[in-house]
Amino acid sequence: MKVTERRRAAEGNMRVAEEVVARLKTGLAGVGATLPSLRIDLVSCAGDATAPLVDLGRCTVETALRLSEALERMKREIDGENAQVKEGVEHVGRKG
Repeated sequence: MKVTERRRAAEGNMRVAEEVVARLKTGLAGVGATLPSLRIDLVSCAGDATAPLVDLGRCTVETALRLSEALERMKREIDGENAQVKEGVEHVGRKG
């Protein structure tokens, strides 16, 4: 891979990482949580083969609790949707 190709790939990786950090900040704000240290880990961006890492940093116990509650709600919703799909498939199977 040529230097210019690596540079373009690195720039693309950085753009993706920046978008992910922005999405995380927005999503966290939506559940009333803030990770003050949320950012791209600059050390992971050094060198030719840039593979940026997202540094979630540290947070308060209250923020950790809000995050865990939000994840638990999401899991319940996903589990509920999966159960509905399974029931629908079973219902269709009984008709056949």
